[in-house]
Amino acid sequence: MALQEAPSAPVIEISRAGLVEYEQALARQRQFHQEVVAGTRPNSLILLEHPSVFTAGKRTQDFERPTDGTPVIDVDRGGRITWHGPGQLVGYPIVKLLKPTELVGFVRTLESALIEICSHFGIKSQRVEGRSGVWVCDEKGERKIAAIGIRVASGVTMHGFALNVSPDLTAFEQIVPCGIDDAAVTSMARELGREISISEVASIVEKAITAALGKVSA
Repeated sequence: MALQEAPSAPVIEISRAGLVEYEQALARQRQFHQEVVAGTRPNSLILLEHPSVFTAGKRTQDFERPTDGTPVIDVDRGGRITWHGPGQLVGYPIVKLLKPTELVGFVRTLESALIEICSHFGIKSQRVEGRSGVWVCDEKGERKIAAIGIRVASGVTMHGFALNVSPDLTAFEQIVPCGIDDAAVTSMARELGREISISEVASIVEKAITAALGKVSA
C-alpha cells in the first residue's frame, strides 16, 4: 500500500543518526528539545539504533528489572522497562504539539502510523485495549512488535517509539518488558519469516511517521 504525506503538513526535519549510545542520544534529544521549545529548530524526528541497553520509565517496578545485575538506565519517559539494541529502529519525535495536553491522542497517532508501516510489509498489527504500542494478535497469542514511551515538557515531545525490525529478541527474556508478563515480543523478521534490514524499512518509517506528526504538531 502507498504511504502519502499530508500536503500541508508542517516541516519535520529528519536526523538519521545511525548507531548511537543511549546516553549520547538522550543528550541530543534534550538539546533538540530545548531548541524546538525556543523556536530555533524546526520540529524534528531522530531515527537511530542503539547498542544493547535496558531503559526504565517512571512506572517500572523492581520485579520487572533484570535479576542478574545487568545495568539499567532510568529515564524520564512514561511507561516501564524495555530493551533497545541493533536491529530495532528507534524514533524520537521532538515536536511542538498542537494540543499539548492530549498525550494519549499523540500516542494513538504514533500507533496508527506504526500499524500502517507494518501493513505496508504485509504484517497485520493492531492496538490492544489497555496496552500501549503495536501488537500482532492471532491464534498464537499477543506479541508486541513496537513499543512507545513519551514525555511532553513545555508542549514539546521527547522519547518516542521502537520498532522491532530484526533484533535479537532474547534480551527481552531478562526483563518483564513494559510490565507485561502474559504476552510475547516479536519482530518484523520473525513475523515475515525472512531477513529484513533497517535500511529496507527506514524510508517507509520516515514517510509514515512524518505524515502522522504533521497532523498533530504546531
